[in-house]
Amino acid sequence: MIHIDRGIMNFTRYRRPSAFLLLTVAVVLGVAAVAGLESGDEGALILLLRLREHVLLLGWLTLGALTGAVLLGLAKASLRVPLAAMLLVIGVPTLLIGGWASAFGGSDETVKTESAPRRGDRHLVVMARSGILDPVWCVYVHQGNPPMERRWTVGCFNGDSAANALSDTAWTAPDRIRMTTEGGVDHYVTIAPDGRPDRIVSVS
Repeated sequence: MIHIDRGIMNFTRYRRPSAFLLLTVAVVLGVAAVAGLESGDEGALILLLRLREHVLLLGWLTLGALTGAVLLGLAKASLRVPLAAMLLVIGVPTLLIGGWASAFGGSDETVKTESAPRRGDRHLVVMARSGILDPVWCVYVHQGNPPMERRWTVGCFNGDSAANALSDTAWTAPDRIRMTTEGGVDHYVTIAPDGRPDRIVSVS
């Protein structure tokens, strides 16, 4: 009987600190998810773009931590159970819908990465998107070193027509990129010192 009482006392003692820890984790994860969603495409930090790619995982972890904080932090069952149930009723369907929508949005695959001549802090990255009606290739410049590395869009090519598909990309100089379509058309883009392209090529 004494051991049971001590076990209950220890559990009660650590409930509130555990609830506070889970609440802190939920806030940190939630902020990371929002930062990823709000990160802009042009000149955005690669770190934030990575968070955007895992926003659903961050959402599930945030929901779990927040639910645990409610169950441990509120002493009254009349408040604890309804609030936890409300979080799950709202959160679970929202995340399931988000996962379903992302499954039909296609997936990105890196097909080429090449450093600029004599520039270790500048990279050409080509990504192909699959899972949609027409294949799409997007060319990016990654400028800087982690954690301050940023991404700029250089061009996107829609493969609805075979002639418009991206055939080759290459550096012609440390600040100049050539993109060639299957139809034999060359597109040149000049890169500014901060990594920003002078234009974004769109072929469809």
